[in-house]
Amino acid sequence: MTEVTDPAEAQTTPAANAEPDPKRWSILAVVVIAQLMVVLDASIVTIALPSAQRALNISVANRQWVITAYTLAFGGLLLLGGRIADFGGRKRMFIVGLIGFAGASALGGLAADQAMLFGARALQGAFAAVMAPAALSLLTITFRDDPKERAKAFGAYGAVSGAGGAIGVLAGGVLTQYASWRWCLLVNVPIAVLTAAALRVVHESREVGTTRYDIPGALLSTAGLVSLVYGFTKAETDGWASTTTLILLSVAVVLLGAFVLVESRSSHPLLPLRVMSERNRAGAYLSALLTGAGLFAMFVFLSSTCRGSSTTRP
Repeated sequence: MTEVTDPAEAQTTPAANAEPDPKRWSILAVVVIAQLMVVLDASIVTIALPSAQRALNISVANRQWVITAYTLAFGGLLLLGGRIADFGGRKRMFIVGLIGFAGASALGGLAADQAMLFGARALQGAFAAVMAPAALSLLTITFRDDPKERAKAFGAYGAVSGAGGAIGVLAGGVLTQYASWRWCLLVNVPIAVLTAAALRVVHESREVGTTRYDIPGALLSTAGLVSLVYGFTKAETDGWASTTTLILLSVAVVLLGAFVLVESRSSHPLLPLRVMSERNRAGAYLSALLTGAGLFAMFVFLSSTCRGSSTTRP
């Protein structure tokens, strides 16, 4: 067996003959629940949008920010969150993300106006961007010895990730119908508490090495996407030729162009450009982007059919 000389590899890679973690299936349960919360929250509020819109006087053009604020923050900070989890400690960052996610959920559930709700959703996305990669890393280092067990673990993780959107829509409908739209957010608090209580089975792990974070890349990409989406929103209300729309779209192009430039010159890029140069991988990413955009657009559109319902509670 080759001797390990890299300190980072020595700390994170167990010996070949190491016994499997006896608590590995409990760790899988914790990771799956955390992933369910992250995926579920992207869709659980869609059915509640009409009720939240009436309660907080949200305009038709702005209501999509209940979903967009979450997904933009989550997607824009996900790669940075993964790097922070690797070097800051996976269990520690998982706990930080879990507590922050629960707190942001409570803030959104108690929102008094649309700004508070949008801000809470953005905070949810930011903390989810730390929790999700930390959870996946914990799963990766827990199931690394037995290929069959590893396949089962990632199968369960993938199943939850795929079904979470559908579960969110169904759960959102039930909660909105029989409780309140606010419980679509508040429901995360008891789930997070139960998950935190089970964290005793999880072991800490981290990478050792040069810790550098591509903060400019994270800020440019997130700001560029926010400006782009807001430009599309203003185009709907003010028209494509309006000054505000043109300025927002122009700023988005400049920021995203600057992001590409920064990534090409950074020693630790948030998104290595070589990843996008491979045709099959780039095509898969484009397909995922279009699928996600279509699904969320459908969710928002279909939720408008519930606006006249008198059975939903405020």
